[in-house]
Formats: sequence, C-alpha cells, structure tokens
Amino acid sequence: MTSETAQPLAPDDGAADASAAEFTAHRPRMFGLAYRMLGSAEEAEDTVQDAYLRWSGADRASIAHPAAWLATVVTRLGLNRLASARAKREEYAGPWLPEPVFTRDGTLGPLESAERRDAVSTALLVLLERLTPTERAVYVLREAFAYTHREIAGVLEIGEANCRQVYGRAVRRLERPEARFAPAEEQRHRLVESFVGAAREGDLAGLERLLAEDVVWWSDGGGKVSAARRPVVGRDAVLRFLAGVARRTEEGTEVALAEVNGAPALVSHREGALLAVTTFEVRDGAISRVGVVMNPDKLAFAGRQLARGGVLG
Repeated sequence: MTSETAQPLAPDDGAADASAAEFTAHRPRMFGLAYRMLGSAEEAEDTVQDAYLRWSGADRASIAHPAAWLATVVTRLGLNRLASARAKREEYAGPWLPEPVFTRDGTLGPLESAERRDAVSTALLVLLERLTPTERAVYVLREAFAYTHREIAGVLEIGEANCRQVYGRAVRRLERPEARFAPAEEQRHRLVESFVGAAREGDLAGLERLLAEDVVWWSDGGGKVSAARRPVVGRDAVLRFLAGVARRTEEGTEVALAEVNGAPALVSHREGALLAVTTFEVRDGAISRVGVVMNPDKLAFAGRQLARGGVLG
C-alpha cells in the first residue's frame, strides 16, 4: 500500500484493536470455563462469542479487572444455556456423553497437574450433570479456577454463606472418593495402548485381561449413527459387543492414540473424517468404564482440531 492510497486509521481503531487483543488473551480461560460449565465445546464457543459481543459494547473504562468481568459474563451466559440444555438432554436419544476435546494443543489451558486433568476429565463432566446449574457453576469456579467463596458469591449474586452451602451440597452429590486414588498417568497410558493393540489384532483374550469384571461401555450416537442405546454392562457382554463392532468396522478406518480431556484416548478416523472418540476410566489396574462419542454433531469441534493437525500420537 502506497502513501497515496493508505487510509488513516479512525480515531478509535487503535482502541478497538487493543480491546480485541485483550479479549483474545483471555479467550482460552473463558473457553475452558464455558466448556466445564456446559460439557459442550460447540456451546462453549458460542458462549465466548456472546461474551465478546458484550465486551465490545461495554465501557472499558469502567472495567477495573477484565478477567473477573469476563468470567462473570461467561458464567452467567453459561447458566442461561444450562437451563435449556437440561431440557434437551432429557430427550436425548441414548446415553449422553460430553463433547470430546483434544487437549495436547492447550485448548483447555495447561493441564500440568493431576488435579487440573481431573477437572476436564470425561468422568467428571458426566458427574457434573447431576448438579443444578448453580451448583455446577459454584463447583467449577471453586475447583477448576480456585475462586474464593466471596468471589463466587459476587459472580452469582448470592450470599457468601449460601455459596458455601451450595458448594458443600455439590461436593456431596458428586461423591467421588475414587478420584483420590486415580491411577498414575503411566499406568493409564499403558492400559490404553494395550487396549488399542489388542483391538487392532482382534485379540479378545488380551482385551479380557484389560477389562474390569464390572466394566461399563457407553455409546453416544445421539440417534444420528448406529450405537448401543443402553450401556453394555459386564466384561463378557462388552467382549461380545466388541466382537460385533469389529465385524462392522468399515475398511480404511484408522485408529490412533491421542490426549482427550487430559487423558489418553482412542481416535477412529477415515480419510481425514473423525468417526469416534473413545475415552477410558481406570480402576484397580483395569479399564472400568469406556465412553464412545460417535454423534457427528458432538465431534465437530474435535474434527476441526484434527484437521489442523498436531493432536494425534
């Protein structure tokens, strides 16, 4: 662009650019908050976009602490979405599982500790469905973002004493004693790798050794693809189910390992299209729970991550 054709910036263009840059800096944290609130990456993206519209129209001079302001906006938007999401999930076809997110690329923020990984695990996101929207907001802000009860009370516009009561009730409703005895990452990786190897070779005896006797297999097809409409319970039933799945697997389907929601997972894809994401829970040295998301709507966000590359292996 030459000096003759260059157009001067409007007086507020610099301020607008700075505002957009500041929002972008906070975006990963906001997305992580919205995702934990909703269990849906697509809805989390929409929530963050709605927050941006509010940020764009706000008087920035009146916002002393942008991170806190944005967290408040995202939380309240999330609460509004949760109210309608609950009604939809009651009518959901078959088992409901949260949308998977590849996490090696930092999409959900740094997960350098076991506590942070647990905070985005598929297992916890499923359990959070037990909570009321307010309980879920309090729990997420307290556990995942280390907000004080006073800060949470301000976000939700409730009393601090009430906030403490809501948090205590949420913790009791989740009932997660097993979280204190989570397996080491190395053991989890080893079990999932062994599962992948046995599944590729059709080694049912090898799979049997990896599965807990009371293992539960959940398939989330959302009525969009063929999937078990009820959980498959017990090692023998799961093995029979897997044998049937192997016979129906289309030629050209590839299987790879990836980190999903902070834990090793199995990714099935064909010709660049994501077909399924399988996550695992481990207890007492065996796979105790398996969740498979096949609903194409729920794979859209992870599919875009896969297309960008760098998430497998």
